[in-house]
Amino acid sequence: MSTQTKTIEAVIPPPPAHMVGDGFRVHSFFPNNLIGKKRMSPFFLLDYNAKIEFSAREEPRGVGVHPHRGFETVTIVYKGKVAHHDSAGHSGVIGEGDVQWMTAASGLLHKEYHEKEFSRKGGIFQMVQLWVNLPAQYKMSPPKYQEITNSMMGRYLLPDNNGEVEVIAGELNEVRGAASTFTPMQVYNAKLKKDAVLEADLPSFYNTGILVVEGSARINDADVPADHFVLFKNEGEHITISAGEDAILLILSGEPIDEPIAQYGPFLMNTYDELDQAIRDVSLGKFGVLEE
Repeated sequence: MSTQTKTIEAVIPPPPAHMVGDGFRVHSFFPNNLIGKKRMSPFFLLDYNAKIEFSAREEPRGVGVHPHRGFETVTIVYKGKVAHHDSAGHSGVIGEGDVQWMTAASGLLHKEYHEKEFSRKGGIFQMVQLWVNLPAQYKMSPPKYQEITNSMMGRYLLPDNNGEVEVIAGELNEVRGAASTFTPMQVYNAKLKKDAVLEADLPSFYNTGILVVEGSARINDADVPADHFVLFKNEGEHITISAGEDAILLILSGEPIDEPIAQYGPFLMNTYDELDQAIRDVSLGKFGVLEE
């Protein structure tokens, strides 16, 4: 059965960068005026820390204690190392090529920062953080972590040793990802060598976008440089990616969650009453305790 080419809606250059804490210099591709809060659902937010060099420092840079409720954070590290702690006693380090899939759900306190040895030496830092919305029925489920090391990911190998696709979530050509998700989605890291061609079919009704993390690529009929995001219309299924040079692309596609969104800071709920409750619960200590 033939498929229709997925239509590109926009090729978006990186928005102006801003600091999150003192350790993450990010371009927020969505949500914003161009890509609204539901346009890339179930993906609510995409913060991209484009490649930057941090100087050596004894005290690690990062983000202090903050709460989360109602969604998941997905941290993908390309360069450098990120450490984290939470109020439930979990801690760990996300290394180069690894992913941390944190289900905040009913709520916890969290902090994240440059790993100590990376901070002491300094170096190139590059990462993505996604916020993935949860359906109403799961928003108050218990928090959990999925520490997905690079070796755990599914791997789809391109012919002739032309690269590979790391399947973080979902499936590509019968290769399954390691992440467990609450709604159907595909999250891939495509690592393509120069002149490689990757073809993929994604459902037309899924919200789909591609971030070019390294190099450049021709995506369907558009030439896309590094650090740009491609937003697709909800029509057509087929995507063709041709690498003009060695390239890395983050591919996101997911079934929309058709529910109201109420968001304030680090809370992503369905109603404003639920936001008020989240704020009260933090003030009452129901998210636990975590030292700065």
